[in-house]
Amino acid sequence: MTPELGIQLVLMIAVFYFLLIRPQQQRAKKEKAFESGLKVGDRIITKAGIHGKIAELNEDSIVLETMAGKIKMEKSAISSELSAKLASK
Repeated sequence: MTPELGIQLVLMIAVFYFLLIRPQQQRAKKEKAFESGLKVGDRIITKAGIHGKIAELNEDSIVLETMAGKIKMEKSAISSELSAKLASK
């Protein structure tokens, strides 16, 4: 293995890390912080586009109150908080 090849390999690994792995870790960290900040009564939008208010909050799941009734779903299915979206407009 020549020194040039070793340097190229190290550079490729560094680029791969900074372009793919690190941003993924940052997104996961933001999502976890968002999920831990949820509370009963927050109005949210799910990734499927369902709007509702959090009626119950469990460790990994929520019960979402919609106009049609209540739906139990995973916390990871939440896309954003509705009040945060409206405040940013």
